[in-house]
Amino acid sequence: MEKTLVLLKPDAVQRGLVGEIISRFEKAGLKMLAAKMVTPSENLANKHYPTERREFIEGMGQKSLETYAEAGLDAKAELGTDDPHEMGLKIQGWMVNFITSGPVMAIVLEGQDAIKKVRELVGHTVPAKAYPGTIRGDYSNDTPTLANKEKRPIMNLVHASGDKTEAEFEINLWFAPDELRA
Repeated sequence: MEKTLVLLKPDAVQRGLVGEIISRFEKAGLKMLAAKMVTPSENLANKHYPTERREFIEGMGQKSLETYAEAGLDAKAELGTDDPHEMGLKIQGWMVNFITSGPVMAIVLEGQDAIKKVRELVGHTVPAKAYPGTIRGDYSNDTPTLANKEKRPIMNLVHASGDKTEAEFEINLWFAPDELRA
C-alpha cells in the first residue's frame, strides 16, 4: 500500500468542490488516512514549494517560457526576464501567495499505486490539457497564458505528490505522525 498527499487548494475550497473531489478519490478505492482544513503559513508554503530545489524552480520557469512562446508572447517584455530560474522564482512566489490566501484541505490517501492513481484522477496540471473525466478537466478551465498575464499560478484546484520521495516529504511536512490513522 502506498500513501500520497493531496492538497485541495484555495480555489477548490472557495468553489465548494471539496466533497466532490474527495468522493472521486474514495470511489476509486483510495482510503483517507488523514484530513484537515488549514490556512498555510508562509513558512509552510515555502517548505512545500522550496526555492532550493533548482530543478523544480527551473522546470516551472522553462514551462512558462514555452507557454509564452506558444502564445506568441515575449516573456522578457511581460515579466522582465527570460531566464528559467528567475521566472521559476517568480512563479514560486505566486504559488506561495496563492496557497496562503485561504483555507486548504490537506489529505493523506492510501491505496495500491496511490500516487499514480491520484495523479490520473486529478489530470494534467494545465487544466486545458486535462482530459474530461479528470478533476481538473471537469472543474477547472484556467490557462497558463491568463495566469502569467495576471502574475499568479494556474488555478488548477489540486496538488498531488509526484513520486514516493515527494509524497513522504510532503506528508511529514503537512501532518504530524499522530494525525495519521492506521
